[in-house]
Parts: sequence; structure tokens; C-alpha cells
Amino acid sequence: MTSDIEAVRRRGFGSRVGFGEAPALVVIDFIRAFTDPGHRLGADVSRELAQTNLLLEAAHRAGAPVILSTVAYDDPVGETGVWLRKMAGLADLVAGSVEVEQDPRLAIGANDTILRKQFASCFFKTTLADDLRRQGIDTVIIAGCTTSGCVRATAVDACCHGFHTIVARDAVADRLQDAHEQSLTDIDLKYGDVLPAVEIVGWLDSRARCQAEA
Repeated sequence: MTSDIEAVRRRGFGSRVGFGEAPALVVIDFIRAFTDPGHRLGADVSRELAQTNLLLEAAHRAGAPVILSTVAYDDPVGETGVWLRKMAGLADLVAGSVEVEQDPRLAIGANDTILRKQFASCFFKTTLADDLRRQGIDTVIIAGCTTSGCVRATAVDACCHGFHTIVARDAVADRLQDAHEQSLTDIDLKYGDVLPAVEIVGWLDSRARCQAEA
């Protein structure tokens, strides 16, 4: 696998997009249904939540917008379409239920925004792209779950919308390790930069220092 990736990189894949000038942090679906290992949609994401909190705190220090997504339906059967046939647990994601609440371990700020979506990408049938552009955002930093599903879909769409796309390697989680690793490889080769959370925190803190000195 490593030799295959190196061969692809020699053909021009995996160049760096880098950070832009104005970041936003998007935390995808760290909701109770997905973060509770006892739920049929859930997994143990304790380590990734801890890394996400470092990103949240850094984004708050830098004054960067934070958007946390949830998946919620008024009528799961009617609104999910054929997706429900693949993932029966979607029926549990009813608007107003505890399952669609953000995990209480997240260090959510008073000004953070909750984005309600119904499918994988945070951009699909939402106003996210327009909302970010109105704020002058050019960089989307991504944490959350799952890497092979909603994270990957959001990263692809962020790239398609023209945003610098940055995925925090240790702040995204999946139920299957193989799917997690392959998705990160795919994103890093074609859609955005996959970086450790500590590097992203360092960049956000450098922005915070520059703003304080201005």
C-alpha cells in the first residue's frame, strides 16, 4: 500500500493546499447517537473528542467561527429515503430527542452554531457554503465522525466549493479502522490536507497572537 501511495504522489497527487486567511471549524456529528458505544450507530470516540476539544478551544481563542452539525429528522422514514435501507439506526435520529444532541463532553462555546443536516455532507441541502462565504471564510477545518462517511463527504464538498480543506487526523473517528485510514489517505491525496490536531492548534494560536498584536 505504501509503495502504491508513493507512486501516486509522484504523479502529482497529494500536493498541499495549505491554510488560507480566514478559518472556520466544522465539528461533524459528535452527537450522542454516534458517540455512545452502546447505541447501534455509536462507537467509542473518547480520544477523538479530546482532540476536538483542543481544536474548539483554539478556534475560540482565534475568534474563528465554529459550526457543530447534527443529523435530525422530523419523519425519519419519509425524509431519509433509501438511505434508511442501508442504516436502520437513522430511524433513531428524531429531532428533539437526546440522540441528536451534541455530546456533553464537547467544549462548546456560547457563540457556536448548530447545523442541522439530513444526509452525509454538511453542505448538502444546507446553507453552510453561503454562510461561510458571507463571513469571508476561506478555510474549513474538519473534525468529527465518521471519517468514511460524513467527514469524507464534507471534505469533498468543501473542496468543490473552493475552500482550503483541512482534516484533523486524530480528531476524526470511524467505526472501522480500515475505512478510517483509507478515507484519510483518499482525502489527503485528492481533496485536502490531513494534519494532526496539534499542528492545526498551533496555526490557530499563531493567528490569535497576530490578532492580539494588531
